[in-house]
Amino acid sequence: MKMLLAATALSAAFVAVPAAARQLTIDDLVALSRVSAPAVSPDGRWLVWQQRETDLTIDGGRFDLWRLDLARKGAAPERLAAEAEVNETAPQFSSDGKTVYFQSDKGGDDAVWSIGIAGGAATRLTQFKGGMGGFKVSPQDDKLLVWADRRPGAPSLEPAMVKKDANAGNGRVFDKMFVRHWASWSDGTRSQLFVLPLSATGATGNGVPIEGALVGDAPSKPFGGGEEVSWSADGKTVFFALREAGRIEPLSTNLDIFAAPADGSAAPTNLTAANKGTDTFPTVSPDGKSLAWVAMKRAGYEADRQVLMLRDLASGQVRALTEDWDRSIGSIAWALDGKAILVTAEDTQENPIWSVSPVSGKVTRLTQAGNVTAVLPTAKGIVFAMNSLTAPDDFYMLTGKKTARLTSVNATKLAGIDMPSVTKFSFTGANADTVWGYAVKPAGSTGKVPVAYMVHGGPQGSSNNSWSYRWNPAVFAGAGYGLVAVDFHGSTGYGQAFTDAIRNNWGGWPLEDLQKGLAAATAKFGWLDADNACALGASYGGYMMNWIEGNWPDRFKCIVQHDGVFDARAMAYETEELWFDEWEHGGKAYFEDPAAFEKWNPVNHVTAWKTPQLVITSEGDYRIPYTQGIAAFTALQRRDIPSRLVVYPGGSHWVQKPNESRQWYREVLGWMGKWTGRDVAEPVVGASGRKGG
Repeated sequence: MKMLLAATALSAAFVAVPAAARQLTIDDLVALSRVSAPAVSPDGRWLVWQQRETDLTIDGGRFDLWRLDLARKGAAPERLAAEAEVNETAPQFSSDGKTVYFQSDKGGDDAVWSIGIAGGAATRLTQFKGGMGGFKVSPQDDKLLVWADRRPGAPSLEPAMVKKDANAGNGRVFDKMFVRHWASWSDGTRSQLFVLPLSATGATGNGVPIEGALVGDAPSKPFGGGEEVSWSADGKTVFFALREAGRIEPLSTNLDIFAAPADGSAAPTNLTAANKGTDTFPTVSPDGKSLAWVAMKRAGYEADRQVLMLRDLASGQVRALTEDWDRSIGSIAWALDGKAILVTAEDTQENPIWSVSPVSGKVTRLTQAGNVTAVLPTAKGIVFAMNSLTAPDDFYMLTGKKTARLTSVNATKLAGIDMPSVTKFSFTGANADTVWGYAVKPAGSTGKVPVAYMVHGGPQGSSNNSWSYRWNPAVFAGAGYGLVAVDFHGSTGYGQAFTDAIRNNWGGWPLEDLQKGLAAATAKFGWLDADNACALGASYGGYMMNWIEGNWPDRFKCIVQHDGVFDARAMAYETEELWFDEWEHGGKAYFEDPAAFEKWNPVNHVTAWKTPQLVITSEGDYRIPYTQGIAAFTALQRRDIPSRLVVYPGGSHWVQKPNESRQWYREVLGWMGKWTGRDVAEPVVGASGRKGG
């Protein structure tokens, strides 16, 4: 069988697998070190990143800064800033490469600190109160851009004094939406941008606001970060993405790119006012003459194709560089000489690096298999981070056509673990289109194994060649399952028409793809036990579990449904980002076109439900509220279908805490084992969850 990952092959030079290899477990997964937020010094010598280590005593992670000398052959990673009980994150280099700026929570609130690349004592640079979300240093090292949650129109970073009335009551009061977003209730604050003067001794004062009268979040919430803000080359202007808060903000995907003077002397200028879709990722060219960003054309659609745009900052001329390339840009980085724009874009279950000519728009693929998560151009080559289905993130160097591995961060923790094999396959799906999937075979397995049929969320997403700390195929394979995943209509990386095909079609073509995909996989791979399968999925995948219950009820031994839509009518009124739900069902509200929602509504098929189902949800999930999970569980119980409910008191749309993740896998694998006959211990319930059934 054809193996997917070049990353796995590269790792062979670093990890010698002992003869008595074993399978990957959830405890292995939770314990792994996680690298992210890399930065390279201007001279290309030093690589610095933040590294997370799991701490089960706090049910979370702790972050340190690490460095690697790229100029010294065979150099090993070293800790740069690693103070106990402190999180050091978000490293950035000074223009001379001698200083690393970073974010630290030492003393309580987050602040900006600095440390020499050679090591030594760290220095706190900011003194303002109230914490911050992130920062970027100007190219001249003389100014600090900070974003922090403050009241709209705040004159500085100084937290507002709020008088408390003991008799006022504690009820939340709102006059417009959002009332809650992702996993938090609105508290009236917004992520806003401030600029402070910076010197070697510190960044004094409480900063100058630069957004003027704009009301919105910069960076955007809940996931925006430094990729949405950029300094001009001369340090006099800040470019940022912001969605202006209208009467019903949850209906708008209209992020725009603004330019604001760094001294706050004038109101920001909207550079993309003509486009009513999303504009984001502003990235200034090395010579300061051009601004690159990505744009979506269609308003209200969060998964439209992201086209690479280029603006001449002197003339204002705008060009769409990748209009004729049917792929969606995921990140932007300029080559140091300005002759290429390096981007990532999904393509048939991979997420490689591509080079785009800023002159012609010509696109050239630079890497092949693997999921690239960070791209850092240097004078000697491209440093990048990459993971795969069988390997967590590590750093690599691309020089010409040659790739060299720089780190093997988890070599010791993964030593002795035999990873599964992965094979891509394709078949003819709905609409006679080619549909892709993969099968993950447990290492060393003989004979047939039960099937774990995993359905991805999004729905505009992909079961691609990437590592996950939530739904990890290698862990399911380690438990003895042959995991199968299919990129049904609606998935990304196959062109925009394929992605768009799920609109008004949630239970149609995707279900047909899943039915044909499982048949194709079990026919192709004789080691899959076609008659012993469980289906599982979260978010849209969770919706599909509820849809399968009523529309493919005789196929699976069991179902695992996590944060899935049960009742489309209730979802239309309960979810926070209304643009998503309304776009997916034709662009109108439920009361304007109820038939569009009811056509694919799982609640209408409950009388056909019969498959044992595990339901998982979180009280802090405002994307698909936990009431949807309780409703599904109620339907199962009332129909006397074997069922089990796990509710996490906090959380969000994802399970992220280490102990909750461990419990999640115990519950899921225990449920699947019960119905497939796998010898798995009965799930254990910890203090952080409740069960019923």
